[in-house]
Amino acid sequence: MSAAGDRLQDTARRAALALPGTDHGYPFTEHLDVYKVAGKVFLIVTDDPDEQIITVKCEPERARAQVRGYTSITPGRYLDKRHWISLGPGPGITERLVTEAVEDSYDLVVRLPRPTP
Repeated sequence: MSAAGDRLQDTARRAALALPGTDHGYPFTEHLDVYKVAGKVFLIVTDDPDEQIITVKCEPERARAQVRGYTSITPGRYLDKRHWISLGPGPGITERLVTEAVEDSYDLVVRLPRPTP
């Protein structure tokens, strides 16, 4: 069963908030709900009703495979196209796929070294 845009976004939000240390807010614009762990972004939910997408961090090789495998997954909107993907509603975009994408993104960000001041 494919996730509609609002369900896709709600699923992503629930998955993110279930992860330890997650914080979120709107630091860039009122239409981008940004989720962070340890001060690093791992999920962006676009609140624009005309563009119901989420954007997550993804290892480059996996990102290329996801983009090739799903018509509703594209290189990350407004971000590094190698390391981020955007998921929109469409064939094959299930709640499980969305949850796994959010969890994988979180795991990648948690493993990144903290920036030095």
